[in-house]
Amino acid sequence: MISIKDQTGVTLTFTKQPTRIISLVPSLTETLYDIGLGDFILGVTKFCIHPPGLKNSVHIIGGTKNPKIKSIREIKPDLIIANKEENRLEDILVLKKVAPVYISDISNINDTISFLADVHKLFPQSSVEALLGKLESICNQTQVLPIKTCYLIWRLPWMTIGNDTFIHTMMETYGFENIFSNTKRYPVVTFEDLRLLQPSVIMLSSEPFPFKEKHIAEIKDVLPESKILLVDGEMFSWYGSRLLKADIYLKSLHKSIKSLLID
Repeated sequence: MISIKDQTGVTLTFTKQPTRIISLVPSLTETLYDIGLGDFILGVTKFCIHPPGLKNSVHIIGGTKNPKIKSIREIKPDLIIANKEENRLEDILVLKKVAPVYISDISNINDTISFLADVHKLFPQSSVEALLGKLESICNQTQVLPIKTCYLIWRLPWMTIGNDTFIHTMMETYGFENIFSNTKRYPVVTFEDLRLLQPSVIMLSSEPFPFKEKHIAEIKDVLPESKILLVDGEMFSWYGSRLLKADIYLKSLHKSIKSLLID
């Protein structure tokens, strides 16, 4: 008998180790593969795009917000992995009648470590311990001088991120001071707000809105003194094993932006 609590405090009990997994969380799908549990994954969402070729070997069961319940039921999973923010409560409540649902709730790197510790309890044969050690070293890294930053995730309306998001944690960890750190979730902001706060850097994320080069000019007209650049949204928002790539990316990004500001 194996019992664990998910990150919302709900106890899940298994008579044996799960071997038929449905993942509704793209970043956690990637993580499960990276720690050697790919053979157990039978179904993923259409947004689970890593690792390459994944969709050729598993069932695609809809999106994160609209999973195909009938398809999931036909797969007969013995574990469904969901996320409190990325998946809808109404879908999770239905899926709980199909199989045990582990609900992750991740807003910082320590939450990621907690999730991986639970995975290790269920799957001690995985290579999760090595990943845990690397993530703990990221948490303990030396802080760098912060750069006054605005991170935009949407256009019309313009939206940014508040202090209770995973993106905020990544920004603060790697020296990007969030100018909207006094807000929650994903607030709508205006150009007037940006003019007032005068960020040194404005980051345009690749997701969920696919910002392009043309949007840089649009903002530059309003904030000519700010450096505006496109950034890889996955590196800021994907938790799990992606954090190892993000560590390299964000350190390099901070260094290059510092050079831009000096010039």
